[in-house]
Amino acid sequence: MPSALPDGEPAPRDGALPASALTGRAAVPLAFYVHVPFCTTRCGYCDFNTYTAEELGPGVSRATYAETAASEVELARQVLADDERSVDTVFFGGGTPTLLPPEELALILARIKARFGLAPEAEVTTEANPDSVTPESLARLRAAGFTRLSFGMQSAVPHVLATLDRTHDPARVPQAVSWAREAGFEQISLDLIYGTPGESMADWRRSLETALASAPDHVSAYSLIVEEGTALARRVRRGEVPMPDDDDLADKYLLADRLLGEAGLGWYEVSNWARDDEARCRHNLHYWRGADWWGIGPGAHSHVGGVRWWNVKHPAAYTARIAAGESPAHGREVLDAESRRTERVLLESRLREGLALGLIEPDGLAQVPDLAARGLVVEHAERLLLTPTGRLLADAVVRALLP
Repeated sequence: MPSALPDGEPAPRDGALPASALTGRAAVPLAFYVHVPFCTTRCGYCDFNTYTAEELGPGVSRATYAETAASEVELARQVLADDERSVDTVFFGGGTPTLLPPEELALILARIKARFGLAPEAEVTTEANPDSVTPESLARLRAAGFTRLSFGMQSAVPHVLATLDRTHDPARVPQAVSWAREAGFEQISLDLIYGTPGESMADWRRSLETALASAPDHVSAYSLIVEEGTALARRVRRGEVPMPDDDDLADKYLLADRLLGEAGLGWYEVSNWARDDEARCRHNLHYWRGADWWGIGPGAHSHVGGVRWWNVKHPAAYTARIAAGESPAHGREVLDAESRRTERVLLESRLREGLALGLIEPDGLAQVPDLAARGLVVEHAERLLLTPTGRLLADAVVRALLP
């Protein structure tokens, strides 16, 4: 969750949504995202809205966060009063959600279930650092109804982890995966980052092979982005480490795609691979397909019926709003038809099933023959699909389709 909040119009203090956002949504999936903004240490590359204990300041207690977040679930129920949808997916992200005891994460999940209901076979994910779980905590999460884990592995190479300011022992990853299997988790994802300064191709291959040795059901692999305001950006500016190289990033992406594919994990979104359709992250697919979700927690973003809003950023401000019985929303925007079409082009073009040609305006369609001639896209069944080369240049493809 990026730390910067966008511009927008003020959000009403009671969180009320326009009537237009609350009608005709029965067939659209409803999801919840729960942001847990706590970290043990701040990673040098991260610009997410997260806080160490020293950064929190007064007015915030990790010990009472679960009850505060659960209170926002009550607000969601009030705002969506006549919405009869049950919740299809819940995703706990951060930060490190598993810094909270399993019972506190379970409390939030139980409140969502009590106020909205969970759909049959609902997907319930939590992110976790390998060093933030134990066999006992994982068993308690599974018993509470969590069905999926996403471990922040990032790399298997100690010097790469050190550059990223990650503190876990690489050997803890397969151990944590083994514990999760023993606890009954059938869906386990590993998150990787490539392109860290000083990471060789051999280092990246080692990380991929180490990840695959744990037989994950899902892998996310993201190129390192040097975000302004981070410790890593300051190191780059001082010349201590180099910026990631685009050609190196491309080579590492192609290696990941090949090794993951050979191991039986197929890509379904530019940065995500799954063992089969059941192993794809349904929650993220809801984002990419424009479903509805309510974001719980400081800085969390939400979207319902073409209205997007975002909560106040700092946990102290968030806690104060909730304690006052007010919506924590800081601002919002009502998306017009063109904005919603643009978002669909941006997001759905990244998916394996591609983008419906009918979503592309004539000026964009005029670019398709050139994109195809350059080997970036192919047309199939009235849809536009990215080629492997097109995935490397997905942003450029989108810019051509949205002139």
